[in-house]
Amino acid sequence: MSRPTRRLVIAVRADPVICGHSGEARNLAEVALTRGFDDVRLLTWPIPALQEAGLPLKPLDRLLPYSPGITVERPEAVGDYRVPDGRHLAGLTGRLVELLADGVPTVCLSMYLVPHTQVINDAVTAARAAGFGPQVHTIAKAVGSDVTNVIRNCLREGRFGAATVLLTTFLASDEVVAVSEYTRDEIIASAEEVDANCGTAFAEQCRRRVMVSYPPINSSAFLGIDPDTVDAALARRGLQRDKYVLFLSRVARAKGIYDLVIAYGQMRCRDDVKLVVAGTGPALEHVRAMAKEDDRIVFLTDVDDDEKPLLMAGCAAYALPTKPEPDFVETFGIALAEKALAGGGPIITTLTGGTGEAVGDAAVIVDAGDIAGLAEAVDRVVLEMTGDERADLEKRARSHAMAFDRGAVFDDLIR
Repeated sequence: MSRPTRRLVIAVRADPVICGHSGEARNLAEVALTRGFDDVRLLTWPIPALQEAGLPLKPLDRLLPYSPGITVERPEAVGDYRVPDGRHLAGLTGRLVELLADGVPTVCLSMYLVPHTQVINDAVTAARAAGFGPQVHTIAKAVGSDVTNVIRNCLREGRFGAATVLLTTFLASDEVVAVSEYTRDEIIASAEEVDANCGTAFAEQCRRRVMVSYPPINSSAFLGIDPDTVDAALARRGLQRDKYVLFLSRVARAKGIYDLVIAYGQMRCRDDVKLVVAGTGPALEHVRAMAKEDDRIVFLTDVDDDEKPLLMAGCAAYALPTKPEPDFVETFGIALAEKALAGGGPIITTLTGGTGEAVGDAAVIVDAGDIAGLAEAVDRVVLEMTGDERADLEKRARSHAMAFDRGAVFDDLIR
């Protein structure tokens, strides 16, 4: 095997995790092969560890394969039961040190500061201290929940030491980016709060250094979808084009699924369209129980990456009424941009976090938590919106979402 000349390592919770950022990693990896990288690796977790964590996972037997040249590495834990935490981190860090030791020029990108940026920082420090002289450039990407969940919870609880560690870890990378303007603003606001309490100077560094890198999307998977393929996929599910409202996301309170199910019971259009809830997540069983008497609500828990754009293209409307919760705020909304590319019925969402950046001016907006308003919006889209109005929204939505094509995002992020 010939020696690689340029390597990209992405530390991330990769497939099979149902998470937009695992898709980001896949898309960046695929583009890297066309940009001069001849060794691309996703450094991630053993599947049993992901299962034990309770993360929502895609069907293991229907994962899309990666292109030749992309290697998914899942290092086993280091140590035994006497090390209750950190065993998997030691495995990830140790494997990265081995990669850095061979002298191949390497770009290391982390998604999620906790724990992936720490893995990269520790590995680079160890490789340098050992005298390996790694040729490495590091990029840390704050993907949203790093801030809205981890750092914000530290600040709410007065744990400024932990917040200091997180910001220090982030800023130790050669480049630092945020997944949206909203996330960048949140990082700066959090840094200002830490500075005010600890006398640090994080905010000025964040204002100066943090750039925005939107999620990369494989637009080709959502463009030019064959109508016959859509109809065939819907028929297999007992669905018809324009005869269902689609919720396709992680099934969690913060995604607005409870509001949508309640609103569906109030909609005038419910006799015309079913509600399809596609996805898994912590609220799934509770939502199933809520809807057990309503045979117009359909649950799909096994949708794979091939079927996703087909369901999006065939729906009468796509609803993601996301809302801010203490543990999660929608810092971009990758599914919104994917839906915009796929076409189909209008997007109905809220201006929560960074969703406005994902949809631009091409969505129907409701107030977060406004159940009556949500019902009215869906009724208006399904029952009253003209074909010309729907076509105009679809055209503008697709034009806006093309800015997130994975090739353009990669070239801006990794120059």
